Amino acid sequence: MNRLSGLRVKIFADGADLAGMLKMYANPLIRGFTTNPTLMRKAGIADYESFARSVLDAIPDRPVSFEVFADDFPEMVRQARRIASWGPHVNVKIPVTNTKREFAGSVISALSRDGVCVNVTAVMTLDQVKRIVDSLDPRSPAIISVFAGRVADTGIDPLPLMKEALRIMQERPRAELIWASPRELLNVFQADEIGCHIITVTNDILAKLALVDKDLDAYSLETVEMFRRDAVSAGYTIGGSATRNVA
Repeated sequence: MNRLSGLRVKIFADGADLAGMLKMYANPLIRGFTTNPTLMRKAGIADYESFARSVLDAIPDRPVSFEVFADDFPEMVRQARRIASWGPHVNVKIPVTNTKREFAGSVISALSRDGVCVNVTAVMTLDQVKRIVDSLDPRSPAIISVFAGRVADTGIDPLPLMKEALRIMQERPRAELIWASPRELLNVFQADEIGCHIITVTNDILAKLALVDKDLDAYSLETVEMFRRDAVSAGYTIGGSATRNVA
């Protein structure tokens, strides 16, 4: 059995290019979508709400996360309520703190009490996970996005952190854990193995799905052929002996 068919973790595509999102929408492996203001800016999005509504028109039946960008808590709540009104499958991303390092617990609590599905983002510590869990209404669905990839970038193994986050979140059974900012396809299988609910994956990593279960001997030969082809194409020489294409 192909390992992809046995995955329990839900794969959410992470990006802000509508054409790319629609391509992923056609892939049955993709169960939802996430965006953020940085991705939208890189994609050249000028009108935030217009873009979001066009995404929701094109993708009406899968969860899509859109993020608030205010830095003061009352304005975060106002933006979140408006974003939530755009459709029944919208998840509202709330940064775990503002730029002043103030925990967004009041925002999370207010929205969660009203049944808004918050996606608390930019989470990197277990203390943050605990505080978020304490702020969530147990009756409402929610998501906690732990940036495992960024944690790994600091030289720390994120696996123990993610396992403990899952244990802490047992107090809120309607909350799901996202393995956010993965760095390689292996992370999909790591997230699945520990029982993580969701993993967000960028298009460059999703493109590697075709490599799953690939024969490694064949992959080795393809790599050797690539090195040989590029050396010949570049016309490299060593001590006067040039690489030649031998028929």
